[in-house]
Amino acid sequence: MKKKTYQKKFKILSNRKIKGSYFKLTLIAPEIAFLARPGQFVMAQVNGNAYEPLLRRPLSIHAVKKDNIEILYETLGQGTEILSMKSPAEFLDLIGPLGNGFNLTPETHNLTPILVAGGIGVAPLVFLAQKLRPGKTLALIGARTKESLLCEKEFKELDCDVKIATDDGSKGFRGRVTDLLKLNLTPSTYNLTPIIYACGPEPMLEVCARIAAQYGIEAFGSFEAHMACGIGACMGCAIKIEDQPAGKDNFVYKRVCKDGPVFGLNQIIWRKD
Repeated sequence: MKKKTYQKKFKILSNRKIKGSYFKLTLIAPEIAFLARPGQFVMAQVNGNAYEPLLRRPLSIHAVKKDNIEILYETLGQGTEILSMKSPAEFLDLIGPLGNGFNLTPETHNLTPILVAGGIGVAPLVFLAQKLRPGKTLALIGARTKESLLCEKEFKELDCDVKIATDDGSKGFRGRVTDLLKLNLTPSTYNLTPIIYACGPEPMLEVCARIAAQYGIEAFGSFEAHMACGIGACMGCAIKIEDQPAGKDNFVYKRVCKDGPVFGLNQIIWRKD
């Protein structure tokens, strides 16, 4: 069954700086808000009628609140810099919701979710936390320093048990968020079987995959990729996936935009393999 998406100009409600180079954009987008699932994204035309930059920018849906959607983004280049200058009451052309998000089934609701976020990887995981059972979710947030830490308050407001890891030890656990994940995978910590949902840099996702395999835990990750179209037409965001049941000796290419961005981490053939 074909998924429904919209291409439309949506009104900006707010676009404010959170800290440093991070911004939160809120749009009145009832059509997308109704259809969106955690892990899905939109493609934004940030330049209006100009030609530079030519391509749309992929942006994770960070949260849904009634008829509004929120986008958490970092200004990293020309496109996001233009986006950061958009004002309330302006309109932004979006295509969405796009991609396949986190698959939440009745069976997964009986597991203990562990959210593992690295840097701006917190963006889709707040939306996921909105859909999970209150009081049952552990959110592990990683950042370089306490100044670059994102969304601690949002996860706490969603009744998550929040733990922090910073590379320099300026807040919470000193080290990587994947090291913090290992510390929290003890039989005495939770009565239910854990399931990992992760988003962050690819090396972080690879470590999450290896930890999940070590402990026999299911793990899913939301991948980031450069996307030209966002709908699977250009094949520019392909990654290697095991061709089941053959395994790593045979593989297929899957598109992050169309087949993902969420994949089972045990399916991925990592770059160095």
